[in-house]
Amino acid sequence: MPDAPRIKICGITRLDDARHAVEAGAWAIGMIFWPGSKRACPVDEAQRIGTALRRQVELVGVFVDETLDEVAAIAEAVPLTVVQLHGDEGPRYCDEVARRTGAKVMKAARVRTAGDVDRLAVFHTDLHLVDTHHPTLRGGTGETFDWRLLRGRRSSVPLVLSGGLTPANVADAIAAVQPWAVDVASGVEAAPGVKDPALVDAFAAAVRETAGVVA
Repeated sequence: MPDAPRIKICGITRLDDARHAVEAGAWAIGMIFWPGSKRACPVDEAQRIGTALRRQVELVGVFVDETLDEVAAIAEAVPLTVVQLHGDEGPRYCDEVARRTGAKVMKAARVRTAGDVDRLAVFHTDLHLVDTHHPTLRGGTGETFDWRLLRGRRSSVPLVLSGGLTPANVADAIAAVQPWAVDVASGVEAAPGVKDPALVDAFAAAVRETAGVVA
């Protein structure tokens, strides 16, 4: 029988929220280092989180079209175990991030068409993440996309599903997509960058309840 997907709680900006995510069973926590995000995490707080929780959870840093030098510096300072690339980075850039940081690399795509899914196949990274397309936002939209667009996906790279997930809809998302992991940010928040512990717990419980369920 299938296991429940792993859980990534993204948009973490506070150590207390990071600790609670781990207690709730998160496989990974995401800290955003893109200045354009209302969930951007200060590097000094990310370091506090990394120091407290290293070896307990995957520490994911989210970047958007950042310089290699900056990614490498933050990855070392925190220290990150996964680098999530949420911009227009190409395959060679992803390979260089892996080489320079020693971290796993997760390439993200904002999905509007089946072609957006197909284009991810050229990225031979450790993980793929699919998120809702938005003309200006790079994640954290609070909106889902048409999960049927993933039916033609042929890549064997483990898939992380993001985009508008909540405690109320994550079970349906898992049934439709059968992802390796699910990623939530706005769906478990009291305010941007501030998690609601009750919603985090409800999300984790909803994911766990999908264990053993065959779509």
